[in-house]
Amino acid sequence: MWWGFYSVRYRQCASVAFCPRPPYLIGLPPSSPGIGPLLVLILFCETQSPPFPYTRYLLSDFAFPLPRRRTVFSNDVDIRSLSGFMLRLLSVTNTLSRPLYHPRSCSSSHTTTSMPAQKTLVYLMRRDLRVFDNPVFHALSKNGHGFTHLLPLYVFSAKQIEVSGFIQGNEKSPFPLAKSETAGFWRCGPHRAKFLAESVWDLKEGLKKLGSDLIIQAGFLGDVITSMLKETNNIGAVWMTGEEGVEEKDEEESVKQACDNHQVEFKLWVDEKYLIDDRDLVKLKDPQDLPDVFTSYRKLMEPLCEATRDVLPDIDSLPDLPQTVTPQSAPLIIPNSLDGISKALLAPLSGAPLMQDPPAFPSEAVTVHPFIGGETNAHVRLDHLMASGAMTNYKDTRNALLGKDFSSKLSAYLAIGCITARQINASLKAFEDGNNDAWKGTHGYGEGENEGTKAMRFELLWRDYMRLCTRKFGRRLFRLSGFKQRKDASEKWSSPNNLRDGKTAEDINTTIQRFLNGTTGMGLIDASQRELFHTGYTSNRARQNVASFLAKHLYIDWRIGAEWYESMLVDYDLSSNWGNWQYVAGVGNDPRNEARVFNAVKQSYDYDPKGLYITTWMPELRKLENPKEIFQSWTIPVEEREAKGVAGLVMCENPLKRIEFTVGKRANHGRHGWMYRGFGRGRGGRGGGPGGGGNSSSVGNNHHNGYNSGRNSWRGGAGGQDQYTSNYGSGYSHGYNNSYNNFYGNGSGNGNRGNYASRGYGSTRGRLRGQGQGGIVI
Repeated sequence: MWWGFYSVRYRQCASVAFCPRPPYLIGLPPSSPGIGPLLVLILFCETQSPPFPYTRYLLSDFAFPLPRRRTVFSNDVDIRSLSGFMLRLLSVTNTLSRPLYHPRSCSSSHTTTSMPAQKTLVYLMRRDLRVFDNPVFHALSKNGHGFTHLLPLYVFSAKQIEVSGFIQGNEKSPFPLAKSETAGFWRCGPHRAKFLAESVWDLKEGLKKLGSDLIIQAGFLGDVITSMLKETNNIGAVWMTGEEGVEEKDEEESVKQACDNHQVEFKLWVDEKYLIDDRDLVKLKDPQDLPDVFTSYRKLMEPLCEATRDVLPDIDSLPDLPQTVTPQSAPLIIPNSLDGISKALLAPLSGAPLMQDPPAFPSEAVTVHPFIGGETNAHVRLDHLMASGAMTNYKDTRNALLGKDFSSKLSAYLAIGCITARQINASLKAFEDGNNDAWKGTHGYGEGENEGTKAMRFELLWRDYMRLCTRKFGRRLFRLSGFKQRKDASEKWSSPNNLRDGKTAEDINTTIQRFLNGTTGMGLIDASQRELFHTGYTSNRARQNVASFLAKHLYIDWRIGAEWYESMLVDYDLSSNWGNWQYVAGVGNDPRNEARVFNAVKQSYDYDPKGLYITTWMPELRKLENPKEIFQSWTIPVEEREAKGVAGLVMCENPLKRIEFTVGKRANHGRHGWMYRGFGRGRGGRGGGPGGGGNSSSVGNNHHNGYNSGRNSWRGGAGGQDQYTSNYGSGYSHGYNNSYNNFYGNGSGNGNRGNYASRGYGSTRGRLRGQGQGGIVI
C-alpha cells in the first residue's frame, strides 16, 4: 500500500506537497510505513532554499492524536534546528498508528515511484444482503477483475420505504411519502423496516470482517449514483443485481442512465438467490414460454431440481474500501449505529395510527416470529431447523397456526437475499446424505429425502415460479384485472373509488377498517389480522383465508389486502405476495379461478379445532368454550352474550359476514371426525344435502402430495353425490380428472348433465345445481 500524508487538511497541504514540488517525493518508497518516510520528506523540505512553506501545516496536523490537541511546532521554534526538531518529532512517533493518507487526485510524471491508477467499483446492493454465496463478492475475491477498490453501497429507496426520519430539524423532505397507490398504506411498515435495518447492519458487520465495509445512504437510487459519479472521478463501474419488479426495473434503468451520462461501465448481474438458476432455464428463454399453471412448470423443472447448482465457495478477502466516499446528500443524515437507523426508519410511521381503532396487544400472546434480520441469523435459523428435526416434520406442521417451528420462518431472509435457496437446498442434501455430524441423531438424518425436505423444495420452487410470473406479466401484477386481464374486475370488487351494489364510500371504508383491525366477526380472519398487526407475521394457512375472505366474501378490491400485507409483513416478497393474492382472488394463475373459496369456519375446525389460536389473539373471546361460538361469536344466543362478555361487540352484534355452518360428530371419518353439512358457494346451491356415508378427508394428504390423495375426499354414499373435491395436490390437471370421479351412486346421472361434468369441472365450478352440488369450498 502507498503511504502518504495523514492530515485532516489533506486537500490543502497534499495538493502542494505532491503536485507542485515533485522532487520532495524522493525517498518515499510505497512499502515504507510509519514515520520514516515523513522524516526524509521533512529533511528534504527544510534544506531547500527557500524553505518549504507548508512543513508547519503538515506537522501541526500530526498533533491531532495527542492529548489536549497539543501543537508540535509553534511559530517561535527554529524549525531548522535538527536537535529540537528530532526530539519533538520523535515524541509524536508513537501516536502515528494510522497509515499516512494518499489523496486520490495526486499524479505526476516527475515522481520516481509509479503507482497504479485507482479504479473503484461501486456495488449497489438491494435484495442481495449477504456476503456468502454472492456471485459479485465471489468474483471480486479473485484476481483479474481490474479494480483497486470496492465500495459496497446500500440505499434505502425513497420510493419503497419512508426516509424522512433521516432528516434532522424541521426541513422538508425532498421525497414524496412512500405510500401505496390504492389504499395509501405505508409501503414498508414497522416490522419490516426493523428487520431490514437489522439485515443491512449485519451485512455491514460481515463486510468489516473481510476488511471492507458497507456505505449506507438513502434517496432515489439513480440520484445517489449520479451524485457519486459527479463528485468522484475514479469510479470505474457500477454493478447491481437484477430484479423482476416494475419499480426495480425502473431503478436499474435510472442507474444505467447515470452511468451512461458519465461514461462509466454498468453491469447487471443475474440474481442467484433462487433454487433453479436462470442460466439453466433453457426452455424458458422467452418469459412468455412460462406455463400459466404451476404444475406444468413443476414438471418442466423436475430434472433441474435434481441437479441444482452448488453454493459458491466462501471468500476471505475483498478489495479495499476507498478512502474517500461521497457523503449523503442533504438534508438527510444517516446515523452511524443500528439503533439510530432503526429509529429513523420507524419515526415517520409512529406519527399517526396505522389504522382506525388498532387492537391492543393481548396478554399472554407471544409472537411466532421473534427473529432478528441478517445473514448471520438466517443461517442460525436454518441450522436450528435441521438439528431440531423441524425440517423433517415440515410437511406435517407448515399449516399450523401457532409455534415458531411449525413453518420454516426463512421467508423473510429469502425475500431480501440474506440467504439463498441453494444454500437451503445444500443443507437439505447434507441432512439427507448424512454429511453433517452436527445433525447426527436427528430424526431422518442420513435417510435420504423425506416428506419434510421434499415439501421444503416444493415451496422453494413455488417462490421461483412466482418470480418468473412477475417477469412474464410485469405491470399486470398490480392491476385489478390481474394476469388474466379479467374484463369484469371493476364490476366484481368495490373500493372507495369504485362503488357498487348501492354502497357508499363510508360503507366501504368502514368495511376496510374492520377488516384491518380484526373486527369482522370471523374469528380466524380477525385473529390473523391482529397477529399480523402486532408481529408482522401470520401463517400461510391464515393468509389464504384472509385473502379469500376479502376478495370472495366481502368483495373488496383485493389489491387493498395485498398492499396491507406489503406494509405489515416482515417477510414481504413482491412476487409471492402479489402473485398469491391474485391466485386466491381468481385473477392469477389458479386454474380454478373464482371457484376456489376458503370457508373460514371449516378451516377453523380443520386447523384450530379448539379455538386456541383465535383466543390467543382475541382475548375478548377467552370465556367461550364452544368452538362454534369462538369461530363466529354472532352464533351466541342474545340472552347469553352478556354473561360471556361479548354483548355490544361490533363483531358479535353486526358481523360483516355470516356463514351458516353445521357440525355433527361422526365416528372414524375425516381428519377430526367431523361431518360438514349444508355449505356450498352461493352459485352452486346448498351442496351437502344428499349423500350418506363415505370418507371425509378435508384436505387429502396435504398440499404437496397430489389430488390423487384427495380422490375420495367428500365421497357421497349410495344415492348421494360428492359434495366437495380435494383442494390440494401436485397437479391441477390431476385434480380435474379426480373431480370427474366425484359423482357416486344414483346422483351420477344428474351430475353428468352439467356443462363441464365430462371434464371434471362440474363440482369444482359449482355449475351443476342439480341435486344441490356446491362449488368448491376449502
